[in-house]
Amino acid sequence: MTVSGSTTLTPSFPLVFRSARPADGATLWRLVQGAGTLELNSQYFYLLLATDFGDTCLIAEHEGEAVGMVIGYQPPREPHTAFVWQVGLLPEHQGKGLGLRLLMAWLALPANTHCQWVTATVADDNTASQALFKRLARELETGCEVRPHFTADLFAHDHPAEPLYRIGPLARGAPARSD
Repeated sequence: MTVSGSTTLTPSFPLVFRSARPADGATLWRLVQGAGTLELNSQYFYLLLATDFGDTCLIAEHEGEAVGMVIGYQPPREPHTAFVWQVGLLPEHQGKGLGLRLLMAWLALPANTHCQWVTATVADDNTASQALFKRLARELETGCEVRPHFTADLFAHDHPAEPLYRIGPLARGAPARSD
């Protein structure tokens, strides 16, 4: 992917990006809980993700404190796809355009650089995430297809449908800038 002439990726807010490590399971759980808008899963689940999928999970730090994350993986049947499961920032860092910056840094992780597609499911009532993924497609100068995926009847409890957002194909020349 080539990103040129973009000022949205280099705001003055300094962040350090890195892949998750097994010790980051609790950090991921706290970030999801702290974001206030994400579905919280068990602490064990985040420990498993940090351990088994840490290479495709991103931690964003500001002045040594974890302030944001992208949790994702590559679906076994789609090895050239990077699936975004959760994106979150602590409330004091929300609304600053950092969501796009997190996604771009996540795509630049070594484990994701070969991916040609980004996918995510987004609840019908989650307009902020819908806008974020459409903005990602614009930033990457590629398409964003939205199609049915997880319909409401597939959930065990009252939950809105989650269509699949499929972004790509990605031009994977130079790695994305994350600074």
